[in-house]
Amino acid sequence: MYKASETRYESMPYFNSGKSGLKLPGVSFGLWHNFGVNATTENMKELIFTAFDHGITHFDLANNYGPEPGRAEINFGRILREDLSDYRDELIISTKAGYEMWEGPYGDWGSRKYLLSSLDQSLKRMGLEYVDIFYHHRMDPNTPLEETMGALAQAVQSGKALYVGLSNYDGETLKKATAILQELHCPFIINQNRYSIFDRTIEKNGLKNAAAELGKGIIAFSPLAQGLLTDRYLNGIPADSRIKTDARFLQASALTQEKLSQIRQLNDLAARRGQTLAEMALAWILKDHIVTSVLIGASKPSQVLDNIKALENTGFSQEELDLIDRISVSE
Repeated sequence: MYKASETRYESMPYFNSGKSGLKLPGVSFGLWHNFGVNATTENMKELIFTAFDHGITHFDLANNYGPEPGRAEINFGRILREDLSDYRDELIISTKAGYEMWEGPYGDWGSRKYLLSSLDQSLKRMGLEYVDIFYHHRMDPNTPLEETMGALAQAVQSGKALYVGLSNYDGETLKKATAILQELHCPFIINQNRYSIFDRTIEKNGLKNAAAELGKGIIAFSPLAQGLLTDRYLNGIPADSRIKTDARFLQASALTQEKLSQIRQLNDLAARRGQTLAEMALAWILKDHIVTSVLIGASKPSQVLDNIKALENTGFSQEELDLIDRISVSE
């Protein structure tokens, strides 16, 4: 049986998710990649143990994470049962529903039927009585917002989730959803959205400002732009890179000469700060304390340790921030 490091809480900072009482680690661990059918049990365990041994208490999943859909939850549930069961109350485990999960009209989007059925399936796959956070994974233009939010509230009322969150929402819809969830006395505490130096969507669609105004947390996924904000592509495309091995999420066409120039300029700035490009990119997301946590993925335990180093310096001068904007923001 795995025994966690006794020093696991000594260096990781924890931040309240918005105005809620729930604290999340500055860096959280996502199981979007590397926990599917092709992953080895040994490596999956090493990733999770390394993360927890260094204070990462939050593990983020979704019903469709794999490959195959559901496989990440099955694999995580087995590791939890065999090695982490004694630490359940020290863990924040989140899952989501909102993308296609099974055939037919009831396995996708945001109906009450789909969300509550999916949560039951997720709990069964992981062997849990409840998750700490249950998200609706994306906005549904064809289901009344009241129905979707009512399903999230029911998840909490039934004891199957402690808190709820919204993922891939925009600022306007966030405000409407917040009003409904407040009326339902549902503990909505966090938004999960894509955010990086290269992807400022939540700044443009009002989500970041709305979350701050409403006292809701934000957790950022793809903070390294699927690996572009690292040193992996400074000299071309490595054979083991995601562009080569899993083009579903990152295409070779994304690495234009303009993008490569941006990456190299950002890498130079990171070096002047005494950081790697990845460390600076993660630190940048946490710079203004509006984002609660950044979600990292990893294929090697060493990558987990490298990403945690970003928390050692999250301060930026105005000159540095302006330079990052000039390099990375296209007009």
